[in-house]
Amino acid sequence: MNGPQAPGTLTEEFYARPVQEVAVDLLGCVVRHGEVALRLTEVEAYDGEDDPGSHAYRGRTPRTAVMFGPPGRLYVYLSYGMHHCANLVCGPDGRASAVLLRAGEVVDGLEVARDRRTRAGRPVPSDRDLARGPARLTVALGLDRSHDGLDTTVPGASVVVTSPGPSIARSDVRAGVRVGVSGEGGGTEFPWRFHLDHPTVSPYRAAVRRPRGTTGKLGP
Repeated sequence: MNGPQAPGTLTEEFYARPVQEVAVDLLGCVVRHGEVALRLTEVEAYDGEDDPGSHAYRGRTPRTAVMFGPPGRLYVYLSYGMHHCANLVCGPDGRASAVLLRAGEVVDGLEVARDRRTRAGRPVPSDRDLARGPARLTVALGLDRSHDGLDTTVPGASVVVTSPGPSIARSDVRAGVRVGVSGEGGGTEFPWRFHLDHPTVSPYRAAVRRPRGTTGKLGP
């Protein structure tokens, strides 16, 4: 039986907007899965069929079907066969776009997050690194492919995203090119990496050059 919706839980209406707007407004919001919660400090926007850096650039596939909505769903995929990455689906139902959750500050469940990182064979030197990067973030939260398609907006959802209060001031948001995206989608015309000035933000790394016809992207 579903329980009550948590105060401040983000709704479908919040996500049913242009992905760049949603990405900025997600900064400072809190993602909770069970005992662990983290405050988002870094995200990236991916605009589906209009974005050469997106998994959905060439249209709907079984892998990307979740990206086409409804908004507020989790899109979780395995990157390079090694790391899970979590995204929140945005935009109107039927149009693919999503925000990659790149980094966050663990604000609840520190011991659980530390234990998950250690059991995954990835112990970290400091708490700032627990969710510093999209792969670390999913390990800290305990997310994997089993959460793909989960609706974060319904009462009693196992993963919820909440707004703790007023939105982050636009003057406090930094923007730049996306991390690890090769080709046209990694250029300066897509300054869709948004983050706060915070020690948990992941370092920028340029894309690794790959053979023509392959995708060199981490985001959705």
